[in-house]
Amino acid sequence: MDSDTFRWLLTDDGQRLLESATHAYVDHAGDPIRSAAAVRKIESDPDRAAAALTQVGLRAKGVAKFGDDAVRMYFTPDALEQATRTRVAAHRAARLAAADPASVIDLGCGIGGDLIAFARAGLTVAGVDLDPVRVAIAEANLAALGLPGAVQVADGTTLDLSGFGAVFADPARRGARGRVFDVEGWTPPWSFVTSLLARASVVKVAPGIPHDLVPASVEAEWVSEAGEVKEAALWSSYLATVRRRATVIGTGGLASITEEDDPYDGRERPVRALGEFLYEPDGAVIRAGLVTAVAAGVDGGLLDEHIAYVTSDASFRSPFARGYRVLETLPYREKPLKAALRERGIGRLTIKKRGVDVVPEQLRRRLDLHGEQEATLVMTRVAGEGTALLVQPFGQGTESPGMPLIR
Repeated sequence: MDSDTFRWLLTDDGQRLLESATHAYVDHAGDPIRSAAAVRKIESDPDRAAAALTQVGLRAKGVAKFGDDAVRMYFTPDALEQATRTRVAAHRAARLAAADPASVIDLGCGIGGDLIAFARAGLTVAGVDLDPVRVAIAEANLAALGLPGAVQVADGTTLDLSGFGAVFADPARRGARGRVFDVEGWTPPWSFVTSLLARASVVKVAPGIPHDLVPASVEAEWVSEAGEVKEAALWSSYLATVRRRATVIGTGGLASITEEDDPYDGRERPVRALGEFLYEPDGAVIRAGLVTAVAAGVDGGLLDEHIAYVTSDASFRSPFARGYRVLETLPYREKPLKAALRERGIGRLTIKKRGVDVVPEQLRRRLDLHGEQEATLVMTRVAGEGTALLVQPFGQGTESPGMPLIR
């Protein structure tokens, strides 16, 4: 979709076509062929018809990230894929707004997802992007949601940023050949990112960023939503409060844990024998290197120094870990394991593994179970030895760390 076609969609005729395309999409249950045929009966221009139907499909897909806002917004396929989920963006915006900058500029604003969050947090916002279509879409999205903000086509690396209270950047980490792992291959490159971090700024990066790449005095925050790690954010020294943070966003709200919550930070890791309960830390906690903070929060220790499983004799609910009651230890070798599971009538098996050479899908097929019972099996190492644990999940709560499980 080019800029002219997109701007036509914003006209009265374009809006009527979008409405018709929406009805066609709903009437034909999202079937692309029948929906397209219906739209082409209304609009003879193939580019305009395709653009309208594409927007309807992207809006439906965008609900997962933007909720009800998506039905009023505009997207491109790649920009929607790259956009930050609403709750993650809202958390970042609220945290930045708490620092009370006069304004924020988004370098590489895309279709404006983060601009929307910043504006809703009460910040004065501006955005720039090299892609004129994305700039036009960002501008339209702000207008569609009734939010103020200025957007223009520009190269953020060439701008004088001194007039802004804070800077946000989300470097592109994909090129024509796919994901770019060399940080100097990002757009803008890592050298520019580090220059931004010398002032009040926050930079969104990939969750896999190595800890030793994070500059001194910069806070790295790993964020997960609904159990999936979404991003890491680097907060410059002007905005940082700790060195490492894990933020978990769940159905019950948001919780953060930092190295200040970890009595073992920089000390020997607490390894102990298997207890009655097993805890699987959230991915953001693992990325942030705060597994031992979870161990401290549940009065427990690690099953193995190098594996992110925590064990304890006490039951807790924590937003930072999924909890399991350990029912029994089963044989680790496949043949006796299969016999033990069949003996217990288990036919539906969830297999979780960490630190062992097991492919759950392949193992499940080889076990060939047909019982009526459902179970969860954890394959891991205990004291360096391969171990199979039959466990019972008791859920991931939203209470504060250390709140006992009510039995």
